Amino acid sequence: MGNKTFSPKAGDIEHQWHIVDATDKVLGRLASQIAQVLKGKHKPTYAPHMDMGDHVVVVNIDKVRVTGAKADKKVYHRHTGYPGGLRTTTYEQMMDEHPERILKKAVWGMLPNNRLGRQLLKKLRVYAGPDHRHEAQQPQTLDIQ
Repeated sequence: MGNKTFSPKAGDIEHQWHIVDATDKVLGRLASQIAQVLKGKHKPTYAPHMDMGDHVVVVNIDKVRVTGAKADKKVYHRHTGYPGGLRTTTYEQMMDEHPERILKKAVWGMLPNNRLGRQLLKKLRVYAGPDHRHEAQQPQTLDIQ
């Protein structure tokens, strides 16, 4: 009779900091592994309804790569909310203007589309170059293939 489902208390959760260098990493594989860390699936105390995950700092996102013909053909869509307001941006344009948004959009698609997912996305920090402002948190290097 004694097997009870373990549910962690909010005070027991420890959020660690990780740093990832995106140089020469494939975008989708990088995004899926970051999403798992943000959600906390790498921890044995994982609970799907709680914010168990860690903070992730990504540097050098301007050196990330995509496979196949995605560099030429991939497009991002957004809508202004007005009739006929569909705006499209190519991967190349996005990489030139806002390389951080490429990874944010990829990870966002892999997180739950609810309050928890929006809360998890706030723990992702993306920087185009090698510099970041989170040295005080002493992030550990996260090894992602």
